[in-house]
Amino acid sequence: MNLAIIGATGNVGRKTIEVLEKSNLEIDNLFLIASKKSAGQTLFFKKKEIIVQELEKYDFSKAEITIFAAGSEIAKNWVPEASKKTIVID
Repeated sequence: MNLAIIGATGNVGRKTIEVLEKSNLEIDNLFLIASKKSAGQTLFFKKKEIIVQELEKYDFSKAEITIFAAGSEIAKNWVPEASKKTIVID
């Protein structure tokens, strides 16, 4: 399964990554997405280095499920578009 986390560098996003690391979910690809300011940062998931991508440039069709761990304003602006291409959890 491919999974994305919007707001990956924030507190909720980092906690979501932590919870997923402890789970037994089969995650093939984890896409970590954040603001332009945070894009390019490196985070780790199961000892694998992942570069954070910019939300404005992200293709929502890459993940079967997308978790919004950002604020309500981000969700309000992006969930309608995301939900056309992925299952959204907000």
